[in-house]
Amino acid sequence: MENLLWVIPALPFMGALLLILLGGRLSGPAVSAIGVGCVGLAAVFTLLLGFQFLTDAPAGGVYRQEVWQWFEVAGFNPSIAFHLDALSLVFIFVITFVGFLIHLYSTAYMAEDEGFTRFFAYMNLFVGSMLVLVLADNLLLLYLGWEGVGLCSYLLIGFWYKEPQNGYAARKAFIITRVGDTAMAIGLFMLFQYFGTLHIQSISTEAVQSWPVGAQPALLIAFLLLGGAVGKSGQLPLQTWLPDAMAGPTPVSALIHAATMVTAGVYLIARMHVLFELAPVAQLTVAVIGAVTLLLAGFSALTQSDLKRVLAYSTISQIGYMFLALGVGAWSAGIFHFMIHAFFKALLFLAAGAIILSLHHEQNMFKMGGLKEKMPAVFWTFLIGAASLAALPLITAGFYSKDQILWLALAGERGNVWLYAAGLMGAFITAIYTFRMVFITFYGESKTHLEHPPGTLIILPLVVLAILSTIGGFIELPHNFGHVVLFSDLLRPVLPNLAVDDSLASAEWMFQVLAAAISLAGVLIAFLVYLKKPELHAQIRNSGAAMALHRFWYSGWGFDKLYGALFVQPFVFLATLNKNDVIDSFYSFLTSLTRALNRGLAQTQNGILRWYMMGVVVGALIILTISLLP
Repeated sequence: MENLLWVIPALPFMGALLLILLGGRLSGPAVSAIGVGCVGLAAVFTLLLGFQFLTDAPAGGVYRQEVWQWFEVAGFNPSIAFHLDALSLVFIFVITFVGFLIHLYSTAYMAEDEGFTRFFAYMNLFVGSMLVLVLADNLLLLYLGWEGVGLCSYLLIGFWYKEPQNGYAARKAFIITRVGDTAMAIGLFMLFQYFGTLHIQSISTEAVQSWPVGAQPALLIAFLLLGGAVGKSGQLPLQTWLPDAMAGPTPVSALIHAATMVTAGVYLIARMHVLFELAPVAQLTVAVIGAVTLLLAGFSALTQSDLKRVLAYSTISQIGYMFLALGVGAWSAGIFHFMIHAFFKALLFLAAGAIILSLHHEQNMFKMGGLKEKMPAVFWTFLIGAASLAALPLITAGFYSKDQILWLALAGERGNVWLYAAGLMGAFITAIYTFRMVFITFYGESKTHLEHPPGTLIILPLVVLAILSTIGGFIELPHNFGHVVLFSDLLRPVLPNLAVDDSLASAEWMFQVLAAAISLAGVLIAFLVYLKKPELHAQIRNSGAAMALHRFWYSGWGFDKLYGALFVQPFVFLATLNKNDVIDSFYSFLTSLTRALNRGLAQTQNGILRWYMMGVVVGALIILTISLLP
């Protein structure tokens, strides 16, 4: 079975190729069968291969398959080769399985769109690129998949390209992520300079042997790789593209901004964990970036009125938790939260899409209301996803994944009370904005006519994801629950285990109770302010200071304005000065001079014989005169 590893990324690419070449001649059902079927088959192969991997572990815990040698230049000979271990297995399961559910949902959501075939071609291409990224056994192939998902994000965010703002959002995402990608590319050049290879396992082995902890090359390369990670994953300071990326169709938001692309940075840091452990300052920076990002994005989510933008800021915040976990060395906890987040965030995006589609594409929560009775299936599945996002205790998967991060941010050997406090505050804010969204959207007076209820293909993926968002947490329970820890055991051969402060270990249950109480308190506040006594919300918002703070958070803490002042406006100013191509003026002068000489020479070619003869005589006289001069 391991010899068929190449089939998993090949199937989505095959689907994209067929849709690109034959799409104009295919019917809608045929497009759906190819687009959904190829990703579905990839999910089946993943499940079969994963079952074999778990029941009959390979030697060294790795399946490796080399398809062919890519090229060879000056001793550099990367291969098209795939590497499957526990870490990549978790990622390809999420990519293919959640991706399949999103593709299935899209057949109904995009059924009336004129770009139906183009949409599935882009989606298949994206899934294939993401699979290459997480299965690559060398950093060059990983970078190919990395840039592939960047291209597909541009195509999918700007899918409805006839609207100028959609094109702007796509360009913004493409350009901002290029900043991080450039840093990452420089980091890859440096790795090759030091090790002569980009093979991931070789680098991990040789780096430990060559560099002591705190070595300057390790620190610099780790920071460069972190630059790529913050760009793709929408973390500070390159987070501004992700909220605007909601311009794409809702299934795009579910796929790219919940389950796959934005977690590429998380994968990169986890995969290159050896470099970050050799550079403790860089690893601490990962934790700090995650802690600050989760707070800033959480406050911004509190102020949004667009349902999808709330979820977008929530995505930024939740990836901040993953960065926090990776930064304190809680590698398995960060990857566990990645998987659970993929379930509940994809669920929330798809449920939001069902609402938007049923309400004439209305996205403003304050123009909804009263949907609890009109859309019961969407309501209950959305509520399950919201409960998991808010980490309601015991009954949701999100509680177990987030609680583990909070605990290890405090009790882990690299944790501290400030990181823990930031995570706990973020959990409180998350509960408030999540149930603010639930109460405003589903309760109260109905303000918009329900055009048509969602069909089976819309509801089925919601139900499956709702189940996973509930039971998914039980594969990794805290040790003091007396439960076998499965997820950490799976990742232990790949990612280091984190030691816990013995003096705090016995008090873990108290911190779990505190985290649960914080989440419940956030839900209670949202209930009081937005449902029970909405006049409180009006009073708070109408105060001068609160209105100013609201506008500041609503604008994403003014980062767009700041970057506009620091980068965009100076560039536009210089471009205005150079509108007549000052740099090219020298070359323009040479061109003008050549053309003038050409016109002068052309005047001598007038076709009159006597002028030619006179020219010969004059030339001869000049030559004779020169020759007779002393």
